[in-house]
Amino acid sequence: MKRTVIVMLKEPHPGRVKTRLGRDIGMVPAAWWFRHQSRALLRRLEDPRWSVVLAVSPDAEGLASRVWPHHLPRTPQGAGSLGDRMRRMLRRFKGGDICIVGADIPGIGRDHIFRAFRALGRADAVVGPAPDGGYWLIGLKAARAVPPGLFRGVRWSTEHALCDTAATLGDLRLAHVDELRDVDGLDDLRMTTQHVRAT
Repeated sequence: MKRTVIVMLKEPHPGRVKTRLGRDIGMVPAAWWFRHQSRALLRRLEDPRWSVVLAVSPDAEGLASRVWPHHLPRTPQGAGSLGDRMRRMLRRFKGGDICIVGADIPGIGRDHIFRAFRALGRADAVVGPAPDGGYWLIGLKAARAVPPGLFRGVRWSTEHALCDTAATLGDLRLAHVDELRDVDGLDDLRMTTQHVRAT
């Protein structure tokens, strides 16, 4: 069974990535953090059990970027909301099980990804929840079509994002896997740093 992990990436320019974190620590340090966090994540996620694909933004700049590893395939995210862009990725890579993750989750490891794909053996869709009501991963089983209303009306960057997304899945059976924290602000960064040091 073909398995694909799609990592959503933005070019790490100050003021264009992690702006909430940038308001806490400065836009240049926030962009620096995102760049190095993303590169470390990509190194951790490479595994013979699945393919890693970079979904880049802005499209042309991301496709030509020297920031990201050259050996990993890239695809443009395209225009629209986060939901529009993720739905486009799920449709573009149909034909195998797919998981989409963000690049700003320091805790993701290969075991988390493996458990998400394993969950798709008994469910049609899988999410990895975050403590703030959002999620760090969403995946679909190869055998299921992308629901036409997927992500429609989701209140992104709120505590409702996961519940809203689940409501757009229609009759798909949904599994939950590990809860992980993404980094939006300084408190998140401190908590994830403490967790990494403790493990």
